[in-house]
Amino acid sequence: MKAHVITDAVFCLHADIETTDLFEGIWPIPSGVSLNSYVVRGEKIALIDLIRDWINAPRQIEDALNSIGIDFEAVDYLILNHMEPDHTGWLREFREKNTKAEIITTAKGLNLIKSFYKTPETGLRAVKDGDTLDLGKGNVLTFYETPNLHWPETMITWDNASGTLFTCDAFGSFGKLGERVFDDEFNKEEHVFFEEESLRYYANIVSSFSVFVERAVKKLESLDIRCVAPSHGIVWRKDPQTIISRYLRYATYAKGPAEQEIALIWGSMYGYTRRGLDAVIRGIEREGVPYTLHRIPDENISYVLSAAYKSAGLVLAMPTYEYAMFPPMAYVLDIFHRKHITGKTVLRIGSWGWVGGAKKDYEAAIEGLKWNHLESLEWAGAPGEAEQIALEARGQELARAVKRN
Repeated sequence: MKAHVITDAVFCLHADIETTDLFEGIWPIPSGVSLNSYVVRGEKIALIDLIRDWINAPRQIEDALNSIGIDFEAVDYLILNHMEPDHTGWLREFREKNTKAEIITTAKGLNLIKSFYKTPETGLRAVKDGDTLDLGKGNVLTFYETPNLHWPETMITWDNASGTLFTCDAFGSFGKLGERVFDDEFNKEEHVFFEEESLRYYANIVSSFSVFVERAVKKLESLDIRCVAPSHGIVWRKDPQTIISRYLRYATYAKGPAEQEIALIWGSMYGYTRRGLDAVIRGIEREGVPYTLHRIPDENISYVLSAAYKSAGLVLAMPTYEYAMFPPMAYVLDIFHRKHITGKTVLRIGSWGWVGGAKKDYEAAIEGLKWNHLESLEWAGAPGEAEQIALEARGQELARAVKRN
């Protein structure tokens, strides 16, 4: 693994992670993920963000460092923009190799170092908004506090000489990179893949903090940004505004407007709820609104969340299960609540056997989500002709509402 040159003083070091592990213990990464660290070299050497000991990541980063004639012992400053363990989990091992490097982060970051890693409290420096670090040879780093992007301690590091913004989790994506890291090295089809994975990453990791994405972009808008260098995913050197604009668009999904499409999320025990859903689909298709189908629990919540987050309309189709909601749907709604999936136009449908009961459970689960609800429709057993006609009409009504979004 070799370092990738951003300028003659700035380098990207990246490790590709291919694993069946779940990211954050929740989200699948079937196409892997990258862990990116960076070096800025003046008279002094700064290493920006670290890695965890995950699928040989330390060795991959070490090989990349060695390719530019540096080893861990030569680093003068370790800058930690974000303390989540995928970027800091190897900190104790780093300090065993290098006892002289000063570790730089925010004041809240220092508290997390102490709680996570129990390392010696010497060699630590807290920085605040606007503080700088002069590495010599014209390389001066500036630190900007960007709290809740996406933990309270986060900051962004700016290198004015190269115009590089080191953003850690912000502007990141799922998906391993291989031997290429820069946006101008990927073809159109590959960019489509990474756009899908950046949306899924945003919905899974960042969506709860969308207001802080907007604040951070506003705070940094005066900078002449020529490269966006996140710690997951593509390094944007040709068109950094692409990923910035993409994240701003994603941030708007949190409060609207979202895309004029509908995510249909459904579960069915014996097929009767699915029959009702088919009628709703006929109504949606009559209006020509695009939609996606997501069966639970078959489809992982990561993908369900991504589709729901970007869609203006939702259909939630579920049977009553033992006087309450179908349990997989209850889990989906819990995640939606945690991730603040607000401002949607929603239709709920479902069948019941001997008695209903999902309604009360459902209404408690969605409290606070500020959804615009169409009138729900439930039926006993299989949907009859009258229910099918009503369900088709509901689908049309939802599609029309989405087109007005």
